[in-house]
Amino acid sequence: MIWAILALLGVPLWLCAAGILVVVLNNRRLRNRHGDIPVRVMRPGKRRWTRGHALWVSDVFAWRGSPAAWNEDLEQIIDVRLRSPDPEEQKTLHRLGEGCTIAMLATSNGDTLAVATSPEQTSALLGPFEARAPGSQ
Repeated sequence: MIWAILALLGVPLWLCAAGILVVVLNNRRLRNRHGDIPVRVMRPGKRRWTRGHALWVSDVFAWRGSPAAWNEDLEQIIDVRLRSPDPEEQKTLHRLGEGCTIAMLATSNGDTLAVATSPEQTSALLGPFEARAPGSQ
């Protein structure tokens, strides 16, 4: 939308195309980094899941919303609990597939961040807390 406004104001189309290309290439680079986890994040006080990509850096959970990176956050995590989505949540998380997992991440400032991912990414979602997860050795 902003690109159309810029074009109407006389900004050259090649500059608008270059801006769009930068956003697309940054997202592609984001998805291909080592340790990337495709996630849906429900931030405290919000009602909708935000699509994004995340990774763990020690005990810090870093995530960035897709596609234009308007939402990003770094949170120090002190505890992780896994749970299954209820039927209402499963409807909104349908693109993650059957058996998706929701991790409730307790932050150091007292908030709880809900993060959902596909079944294949569950161990990656636990990050440094994987050793404390039920059923892990």
